[in-house]
Amino acid sequence: PKLVLLSTSSLLAAAAAAESALGGPGQWVLALPGQWIAGVGVLVRSITMATEPVVDAGSGMNPETFTAAVAKLDPHGRRFTSLVPAQLARLLGDPRSLVALQSFDRILVGGQAAGRELIAAARAAGVSVTTTYGGTETAGGVVWDGVPIGDTSAAMVDGRIHLRGSSLADGYLDDAERGAVAFPTLDDGLRWYRTDDAGRFADDGRLVVTGRLDDTIVSGGIKLDLLEVAAVLRGMPEAGDVAVVAIDDARWGQAPAAVVTGTVDEASARDALVAALGPAASGLRVVHAGSVPRTPTGKVDRVAVAALFG
Repeated sequence: PKLVLLSTSSLLAAAAAAESALGGPGQWVLALPGQWIAGVGVLVRSITMATEPVVDAGSGMNPETFTAAVAKLDPHGRRFTSLVPAQLARLLGDPRSLVALQSFDRILVGGQAAGRELIAAARAAGVSVTTTYGGTETAGGVVWDGVPIGDTSAAMVDGRIHLRGSSLADGYLDDAERGAVAFPTLDDGLRWYRTDDAGRFADDGRLVVTGRLDDTIVSGGIKLDLLEVAAVLRGMPEAGDVAVVAIDDARWGQAPAAVVTGTVDEASARDALVAALGPAASGLRVVHAGSVPRTPTGKVDRVAVAALFG
């Protein structure tokens, strides 16, 4: 893990930007671990907004405890919370917590890419969700629904997303070399955060994150996008839940490796991928598992997935 140095001024800048984007103060439900930047963000915003947060004892994955936490909010005040996509999906599926979700003035969804279907389903159900993009290095999400908040700016350098603004971290603890790479001074003379994400700007100027740069591998001398691999597999009903990582392969150099929770066999999955994406997908390997390994915040645990392949 990288130990990110966040100053008080960085955290306060992020909180001020959020309050401005939200249109004013309100009370928060803390449904994320307090040691994660999204949880820290909720606590700092509560301090700057002079409100008392309500802690969800189930960390947002238990509809019963989430609903109980929401019931403790001031019935006359504005209400907010931050969730990761896995939490939102779970809560949307429970009638009680759906009603609770509908009572929020804004729900920030971040920590990882949220599927279009999930966001569309939430909005169709009357839930006010805003997707956020950022990281610990930016003191949390500083791009909301594709638009930078506060004094944040976004730029593209060789297809890589860069962010700058008052919320940037000072660097990494005892790792000046890594900090120099992650926080370069660009040609404009300003300090930026160099993300690991690829992106583009839409016609309306909104930032679109297209995926992680390390999701592109070279297999058999041909580039292959692991996000496209995952998309093809998810289109197969018999695949179930899917996560795809890259593994070293003696023949292909790198190969896509998928953990699936369904019944699809490796040969059928490989045939579908080659038909859709070409011969670069020929090295596919598949393992079956009861569930996709995930981190406490719901992200795919890439290290754990790769370990399944030995």
